[in-house]
Amino acid sequence: MEQVSDTITFLGTAGARVMVSNQLLASGGAWLEFGHTRIVLDPGPGSIVQATKRKLNPTKVDAIILSHKHLDHSSDVNIMIEAMTNATRNKRGAVFAPADALEGDPVILRYLRSYPERIEALREGGRYAVGDVSFETPVRHIHGVETYGFIFTTPRHTFSWITDTKYFDGLARFYRGELLVIHAVRLESGSPYDHLSLADVREIIMEVKPRAAILTHFGRTMWAAKPWELARKLSEDTGVEVVAARDGLKFDLARLG
Repeated sequence: MEQVSDTITFLGTAGARVMVSNQLLASGGAWLEFGHTRIVLDPGPGSIVQATKRKLNPTKVDAIILSHKHLDHSSDVNIMIEAMTNATRNKRGAVFAPADALEGDPVILRYLRSYPERIEALREGGRYAVGDVSFETPVRHIHGVETYGFIFTTPRHTFSWITDTKYFDGLARFYRGELLVIHAVRLESGSPYDHLSLADVREIIMEVKPRAAILTHFGRTMWAAKPWELARKLSEDTGVEVVAARDGLKFDLARLG
């Protein structure tokens, strides 16, 4: 019997303009491979370079998802669409993005929009499917533009991905699953920016209580504080295995079993 698996490859872990502009960490988003379904999530600057560097073939991608249109999450979306459609030769694949990434001040170029098989606007409480993989956008986040996190369900696993947001009461109750991937941008609370701090991350992990959590999307203060050491302390505090992602990390969800 053929062995299938669900894996996440982190094409980049940078999570703030200073980190991205200086490429202190890569900023390519993530490559999700669920059985035979391949999804690129938030293809930021260098996404296609990071993918090919790791021998991942963008022409085999089945879907591209944007959590929001900020450039560190979307700058490579157009080249990824071209790759997914075999340089626009084949009409294939799906693109999912918030409405404001498609309208008004769009980040997805109009001349490319006829090449994917479908483009769908994300909305609060939405449910979507790519092959035998489904995902939900349970709540709109508090961020500078329209932004969503995700709950992914494969035939084998369910896990959540909390993207950029300001902390708000009840945030954690919208997410569930064996694994929680969470954007840990800020070390300290009280920032004027709409991002989670380390204290927010600790609170969310304790409420969701996944089997494991992965921290990513590090800002300068988090990176300076050595996120791998912070993750170890969070593991001790919460009783949940917490891992700090690194550029190129490939996480197999089978380890959660």
